[in-house]
Amino acid sequence: MKEKITIKNEMTIEREIEDKKNNNNNNKNNINYKKRILEILKGIITVIIFLSSGYLQIIPILLFNIDVENYTASDLAIVNTVTDIILLIILIALYHKELIDEFKSFKKNYKNDLDTGLKYWVVGLIIMCASNIIIGLITPLNTSSNEEAVQGLITATPYLMLLTAGIIAPITEELTFRKGISKIFKNKWVYAIASGLIFGFLHVMGSSNPLEYLYIIPYGSLGFFFALTCYETKNIYPSICMHAIHNSALIILSIFTF
Repeated sequence: MKEKITIKNEMTIEREIEDKKNNNNNNKNNINYKKRILEILKGIITVIIFLSSGYLQIIPILLFNIDVENYTASDLAIVNTVTDIILLIILIALYHKELIDEFKSFKKNYKNDLDTGLKYWVVGLIIMCASNIIIGLITPLNTSSNEEAVQGLITATPYLMLLTAGIIAPITEELTFRKGISKIFKNKWVYAIASGLIFGFLHVMGSSNPLEYLYIIPYGSLGFFFALTCYETKNIYPSICMHAIHNSALIILSIFTF
């Protein structure tokens, strides 16, 4: 009888241990599930904040008492700059902990990270240039409306645009379309494709000419390879650096060419 009681007790203890393990696993799964939902929401909120940033333009308009009925290119550049700074502050606040951790990692591995970023940027740049040439050959388009608008602002306020489009915009865009989108899509290729397409679409959104949507390809190719940089390095700073170098180089070239 004692042996039977001992066996039953051992079986009971084993069951209790197994039940505890199952409960722990369930709790971990629930925690991971909640964490994943919060990540997705954070990514979606990031994109929404970026797309809604136009409403922030009311701040510099009121602050500098800008006459919206007689809007000049210089006024627009000032409004865009202040708006981008406000957006940058919001995004940094949203991701400040991750940015601090990734900066520490970047300081230790910057050579390898920048090497990865440079390789992907060169490939993206080649595809971007090639697709721009093809679009120019098969359509009557010379450039996108977005590019013409940017060129007009560079002509009006070159050095302010170097700050805005060359430094601030790459940071806000990388935090949104690389960091934010990475929260939504975890698969490497789905993430890179989604990041590239959304990034490309942003640059032609609102165009009245349907042919201009072909420019999603050149813009999207850069976004795609910036996303691969971010994914492979597990760090946002390499893609920010490559994006800033790309934009700044084009702006400096425009300043001294036109």
